[in-house]
Amino acid sequence: MTIDKSLKVRAALIRTRSVLTRAERIEKLQSSDRWTEGDSPVGLAKVRVYKLQMKKKKKEAPEGDDAKGKKK
Repeated sequence: MTIDKSLKVRAALIRTRSVLTRAERIEKLQSSDRWTEGDSPVGLAKVRVYKLQMKKKKKEAPEGDDAKGKKK
């Protein structure tokens, strides 16, 4: 049986994960001073996962009268 394209490992690396493991959540909480050593690892506070979005480059307008999008 073959694996679907969306489930392959290389495709998974491209996407951002919206769910963190407990260890990852503790690391983020420690870095923001919201969790200290000795606190219970059960019932951790929510940690927001930020998605990075790159701005798309604008297309260069062609020279001439057609540059403003007018049709003849």
